Amino acid sequence: MGDTGRAPSAVPGQEPTPMPRLALYALAVCVLAVVAAVVSFVSGSWLGVVWVLLAGLSSNMAWYYIRRAKVTETA
Repeated sequence: MGDTGRAPSAVPGQEPTPMPRLALYALAVCVLAVVAAVVSFVSGSWLGVVWVLLAGLSSNMAWYYIRRAKVTETA
């Protein structure tokens, strides 16, 4: 249930996933936030600033999870 700090054991015959699932979710949120920011700014709303901040946060999360996966893969 919790994170034990150990890498999960690989199942024979199963290929490793190229990117962790949380990184994909964060990347999807980033893309959607950028689209929402563009739509907000085009419609003349300053609410797009909030969407830009959310895009920055989610891109940092995606970068973190991708980097963490690479570090645990090499260890």
